[in-house]
Amino acid sequence: MSIAHVQARHIFGLKTGVSGNISYHDENTIVYPSGSNIVLYNIDLKQQKFIPGSEKSQGMTAIATSPNRRYVAIAEKGEKATITIYDLHSLRRRKVLSAPDMQSLEFVSLAFSPDSKYLVAQGSRPDWMLLYWTWEKNKIMAHTKTSPNQPVYQVTFNPQDNTQLCVVGNGLFKLYRYSEGTLKQFGFPKMEPQNFLCQSWVSDERVVVGTDSGRLLLFESGELRHEIPVTFVDKDGEDRMGTIEESKQSAGPPQVSSIISYSKGFACACGMGIVHIYEKTEDKDFFKKVREIKIPADSNSSDPTKSEQQLITCLTLSPSEETIISSTDVNQLYSFQLSSSDLGKGDQAKFEYLAQAFHQSQVTGVDVCMRKPLVATCSTDKSVRIWNFETCTLELYKEFSEEAYSIALHPSGLYILVGFSDKLRLMNLLIDDIRVFREFTIRGCRECSFSHGGNLFAAVHTHIIQIYSPMTFDNISNLKGHNGKVQSVVWSADDSKIITCGMDGAVYEFDVATGKRVGESVLKSCSYSSVATTPDGKTTFAVGSDRTLKEISDSAILREVPSHEGQLISLVMSHSGKMLFAGTQAGTVRSYKFPLTLPGEWQEFQGHSSAIVKMRISYDDQYLVTISEDASILLWRIQDKEGRGVKRDKEVGYAQEILITKSDLEEKNQMMTELNLRVDELRTENEYALRLKDMNYNEKIKELTEKFIQEMESLKTKNQVLKTEKDKEEAKHEEETSEIKQNHSNLLADLEAANNQKLMMEYEKLQDLQHRSQKIQEEYEHQIGEMEENRERALEELTEYYETKLQEKTTQLEQAHDESRTALKEYEETKRQIEEDADREIMDIKNKYERKLRDAREANSRLQGESGLMQKKFVSLQKEIEEAREEIKKYKGDISKLEKDKDDLKKDIVGLRKEIAERDETIQDKEKRIYDLKKKNQELEKFKFVLDYKIKELKKQIEPRENDIKMMKEQIQEMESELERFHKQNTQLELNITELRQKLNSTNVELKQERQRENVSLIKEINDLRKEVEEIAQLTDLRNSLLIKYYSK
Repeated sequence: MSIAHVQARHIFGLKTGVSGNISYHDENTIVYPSGSNIVLYNIDLKQQKFIPGSEKSQGMTAIATSPNRRYVAIAEKGEKATITIYDLHSLRRRKVLSAPDMQSLEFVSLAFSPDSKYLVAQGSRPDWMLLYWTWEKNKIMAHTKTSPNQPVYQVTFNPQDNTQLCVVGNGLFKLYRYSEGTLKQFGFPKMEPQNFLCQSWVSDERVVVGTDSGRLLLFESGELRHEIPVTFVDKDGEDRMGTIEESKQSAGPPQVSSIISYSKGFACACGMGIVHIYEKTEDKDFFKKVREIKIPADSNSSDPTKSEQQLITCLTLSPSEETIISSTDVNQLYSFQLSSSDLGKGDQAKFEYLAQAFHQSQVTGVDVCMRKPLVATCSTDKSVRIWNFETCTLELYKEFSEEAYSIALHPSGLYILVGFSDKLRLMNLLIDDIRVFREFTIRGCRECSFSHGGNLFAAVHTHIIQIYSPMTFDNISNLKGHNGKVQSVVWSADDSKIITCGMDGAVYEFDVATGKRVGESVLKSCSYSSVATTPDGKTTFAVGSDRTLKEISDSAILREVPSHEGQLISLVMSHSGKMLFAGTQAGTVRSYKFPLTLPGEWQEFQGHSSAIVKMRISYDDQYLVTISEDASILLWRIQDKEGRGVKRDKEVGYAQEILITKSDLEEKNQMMTELNLRVDELRTENEYALRLKDMNYNEKIKELTEKFIQEMESLKTKNQVLKTEKDKEEAKHEEETSEIKQNHSNLLADLEAANNQKLMMEYEKLQDLQHRSQKIQEEYEHQIGEMEENRERALEELTEYYETKLQEKTTQLEQAHDESRTALKEYEETKRQIEEDADREIMDIKNKYERKLRDAREANSRLQGESGLMQKKFVSLQKEIEEAREEIKKYKGDISKLEKDKDDLKKDIVGLRKEIAERDETIQDKEKRIYDLKKKNQELEKFKFVLDYKIKELKKQIEPRENDIKMMKEQIQEMESELERFHKQNTQLELNITELRQKLNSTNVELKQERQRENVSLIKEINDLRKEVEEIAQLTDLRNSLLIKYYSK
């Protein structure tokens, strides 16, 4: 048979002791650690996604989310401290970072750079190494030691600069700048060292730092700029200053445990369960406290003020800066809507649970209900909690005065059995409470269990198992035999047998009816911790301290499957008898291949960070529930190898019954009657108010319609008067325009005469330009000839100069070769003569001549280089000569073009001369006309003067009329604005009417459901109300039709 798979569905709990243990992925998703996983929790959909931790990890120590919300870095301790970076979209691993030279085994703080390309990590003792990574390349850019022996708490990046870092710790405040592969400290503060716990950048130069003495210090470029006062609100509601002297007299100073900045300022956790919100003042240099948010008292606890004493360890803000979320030192998550805080600044606000309240310490007991989708858990935090494994919510919880060690749910889901440190208590699960109705004198009951039928329950009293009836509360029998503490009790499927195991190494099988032992398996070398049995009760499985899984049948051990690496702590068998699961010391779940084989086959799934204490499977074999010492509860979905889960029978649904006391029912009924009376009162009040409003609005509408009709008639008369005046003015303007047109025609004739004179002037200029062009052509031809001669001379001179230089360089090369030859000959002769001398003289002479050889070779190479340069220059000069020749060709082509243009111009001159002769004749005729027109012009100027005087007088008459028109337009605009205002009022009235209709409909539905028989008179009144509402609607339709008629006019 294949091995069953389990997949994590939901986890209840938060892992504390992790730096930066809460952050936002997007507006609706938060990231936090729980067990050995990173949880991505969607607040709206109430769904979780998981990023599992590394296999050989000893736990997470720090978390950081990148500013672009795409990556998360997880620091884990182990044989080597490692950092794993995951993609939050695909949930895939991107990089694994480690520092082989670092001595510390864990990182205490992580931070991404503003562009999310770099990562900084602060190591722990003994070396307190600060590492600066380009994480995508897995390369350490720089590292430095931040502290000699004092602890370091937090490291952050400047939000505007990838190269600036801030590190705080005990007596430590340091600013670093990355440059040229090193981290250099700058901005040394001049102040006494303090225990700096947290910090946050509020600008590109300013950092707010919190201390363990409740001080908020503002640093700018490393220098202390200002101390921000921290005030606390007393129970009386008055603010007081939190000074160190007062705090010493009280329980202790309120330490600043977390700071987070946002656009308006920053928020800090200072004191037990308190968050202070500071905003920038008008000068933007200082900050002022505007709000205080507290963790509320817990009404379900025996000590409600206990929840107010939680220490907030981490804060985070949503991307839109509307929600703040805090995590505490007792595994709780709280949220607060900042947008609501703007409505009443200065008031004390209260946090709310983000999802539900988690267990605060180790979970000791768990049980699953048969008839309802409920899981019951108890913990050493003195609380009992009821969870719904279908909706993944907390249904009910209550805190008691004693620690709870074991728990059992009745199959009906209406009763619960809890073993406290002082007594065993049987309690009712009510609709909103857990109430004790029977106590049994069993101290420190570590194991209890209801039978499958619910008619009996077993409770362990040290080494005795006591059987009770939950109906009569009688002790039916006591099962004895164990010499040590009993660790696990399991009922057979038919409730005829009980299988137990204990620390004495014994596994016993008892007959419930007789109370006698019918089977046993004793192995004193093993201390058993958990036992499970098959549905038929023939085979038993047990795990213990010898790291083996034992299969026992007929009081004999059939198989011993070794667990190899980890110790098995808990065990559970599915109700179908086909799946076997075990929980390990490391917090992993093992799914064994069943039936068992040697050496054993299993698959391991990561879930918790500590030992799995107990495990339970739902009665339909769909879910596995595990609890751990890390205070978390993990709900697993059971699947086969292909990922298919067990299908539940839809016909057999879960029970919907709940328990409620008679007194509670009576209270609720009283509440219902009071609320119904209140609804009736409100309805009558609303009806009366509506009628009054209708009367008032009808009167107002009548008055307004009369006013508008009168104003419209006056406006119409005014418009008619204005139209007649407009027609008169148009006639006058037409006469004036005709006169102006005549004037323009005269002006055109004058302009034609002036243009003819200009043409004559232009002709004379043309002749001058022709003479100049001839002179320029002659000069240009002369310059071209001179340029050609100069270039030929320059070419000859350059060729002669470079040929002489080449000859000189060749002679120098030959001389250098001769010198080198002679030097070689001399060297050989001196070598022969000096062979007889001492070794030291030989080495000295050898070095001298080697130097000479090098110099000669260098000179030779230099000369060769110079000759190459000369050749290059010669080639470039040849290219320049060719380019000059091409330019000469171009100039010759230009000259030929200019000659063609010259011929064309000569032809044009002949034609123009003919035109000039013809125009001379026309000019004489036009001069005569000009003389006549001048006389006419003088007469027209006199007439123009008279017309200008008349136009000025007409303008004086028009101005007051234009002012009247403007006044009338303004009045029209005011009337339109008033109309719009009335439209808005009418729309609001319509909205009110619709709201009232909805309220009436809702009240009708409720009244029909609750009082169909009794309230016949009420139904008649509601019908009357409907008629009145319909009349109101008809009135609104009338008003709308009147308005439409008004606008159509």
